[in-house]
Amino acid sequence: MINNFHTHTFLCKHADGKAIDYALQAAEDGCSALGFSDHCPYPDGVWPDSRMEVDEIPFYKEMVEEARRAVDFPVYFGFECEWDPRYYSWYKDYLIDEVGAEYLVFGSHWYPMDGKFLYINNIRDKKIIGKYIDFTIQGMQSGLYKFLAHPDLFLASVEDVDKDYQACAEALIDAAIDLHMPLEINGYGLLKNTVQRTYGEDYGYPVKPFWEMARDKGAIIICNSDAHFPSHTISSCKKAFDYAEHLHIQPHDAAQVLNFSYA
Repeated sequence: MINNFHTHTFLCKHADGKAIDYALQAAEDGCSALGFSDHCPYPDGVWPDSRMEVDEIPFYKEMVEEARRAVDFPVYFGFECEWDPRYYSWYKDYLIDEVGAEYLVFGSHWYPMDGKFLYINNIRDKKIIGKYIDFTIQGMQSGLYKFLAHPDLFLASVEDVDKDYQACAEALIDAAIDLHMPLEINGYGLLKNTVQRTYGEDYGYPVKPFWEMARDKGAIIICNSDAHFPSHTISSCKKAFDYAEHLHIQPHDAAQVLNFSYA
């Protein structure tokens, strides 16, 4: 059985297809459970180019309901969210309690600094990355999120994963272990161009030494597709499993560790 809990829709402005398109493709590919986690909107309109508007939430929810009715496996309604303590109530009281989100995914893409947000996979400054790690761990400790998506994203632009970057990875992995929070091998990264690092060819993410460390430390590791196109819904998840197998990682069943049912 294969399932995927990281799925987007056209509403995020950088993906294609409605929820039903992803669900029907997933059904063809043998999916046993599917979760939608499109990028959530914010009350102050921050990051507007990569997410739906607040007034589009009801349409998004209805799209997921339509997808749920179209297939014979469980379909879950959620959001992928950043971390910022200012939005805790927005996540908990609005998205979960009022809107009815069944889960939130932690996608830590941005770090606030000097009144602006820095996109982390473009950053190489070790001091900033260290602060980003602390900030991300703070979000993990909030209790809001089911899992940490692409936890190695902060290494995407790093050529030499030296002891300082390894220490950052270790801090993040140790926090996930302490919190029993699953870490996601992200299938979307496996579709992108490879990069050259000091140890040879690798992906921008997933990052080989990060996942070797997570494996050796006994972190809870799951695989998701991070689907931005219907055809990737399950196929990219399978790529993530293949990647895990190559590194001798035995991923956990995502539905089980997230306490979701499946067909």
